[in-house]
Amino acid sequence: MNGAAVEAQREDVIGRLRRSGCVFAEEEAELLFAAEQDDAAREDLIRRRVAGEPLEHVLGWAAFGDLRVVVHPGVFVPRRRTLLLARLAAAALHRVEGARVDPGHPPTALELCCGVAAVTARLARLTHRPDRGAPRRDADPAPPAASAVSPVRLIAADIDPDAVACARLNAPGALVLEGDLFAALPRGVAGTIDVVVANAPYVPTAAIGSMPPEARDHEHRVALDGGADGLDVQRRIAADVGRWLAPGGTVIVETSVRQAPASAGLFRDAGLRTRVVRDDRVEGTAVVARAPRRALDSAGREAGERHTGAAAHDA
Repeated sequence: MNGAAVEAQREDVIGRLRRSGCVFAEEEAELLFAAEQDDAAREDLIRRRVAGEPLEHVLGWAAFGDLRVVVHPGVFVPRRRTLLLARLAAAALHRVEGARVDPGHPPTALELCCGVAAVTARLARLTHRPDRGAPRRDADPAPPAASAVSPVRLIAADIDPDAVACARLNAPGALVLEGDLFAALPRGVAGTIDVVVANAPYVPTAAIGSMPPEARDHEHRVALDGGADGLDVQRRIAADVGRWLAPGGTVIVETSVRQAPASAGLFRDAGLRTRVVRDDRVEGTAVVARAPRRALDSAGREAGERHTGAAAHDA
């Protein structure tokens, strides 16, 4: 096919994408042409996108910072705002590493509701030691952390088996588990986790219907629905996190600006000191909660102490 014919084909695809409602039709057309050289196979991708399937599902990958993470149809597509969780978690891990004197017990991070483990993959990148070089930014959507030598122990868990399959590709150096929140974990890690990070579903059930069709119709509901007030899963995390955290451990959860006070309250009531962090660059909001330096019991009290009132907080 000559140059003029190729250009005409591109313009036709751009027009089809625009008519289907794609705001960034030119950029999407370039990605679709780069994804598949065979005309028939490319046409199949274009038809899927025009029909409303998320671009990331069509391409098989999503951008997350400078990584490409594997994304299969149906799974939750990582959003840019979740980069805030990765940044905060990496900072918390570096603080732990700097304070820890026993190199035989590296800092441990757990990503709950991990989806495709984008945060875990980025933590592997942000905490890697450059012994064998960092992953290439232009690499294909293969495991993005494959060449990272991480000084931390990374664990990720999700209830969705399709998401777990992607997570194992994206974070090959992590222990990736399938199961419902902490129930997925081996008992031996209780009391040893330094950082728990979670992008738990926080959309209220009644608001699912008003979400963009790409999310509402193509991402598994379990990754979106946070219950009547959007806080059901966060509530469960707050109730159980105390026995899994190491003394002084940190919990970081994504939330919305509107829900942040209620989200912070859940962890404050569990005995953790809380603060809300907002990053307008990525439009992300997170609650950061710190455990006391001594282990918490199941009621959120420091072991050996009586509960005398609400914990101090920075919110």
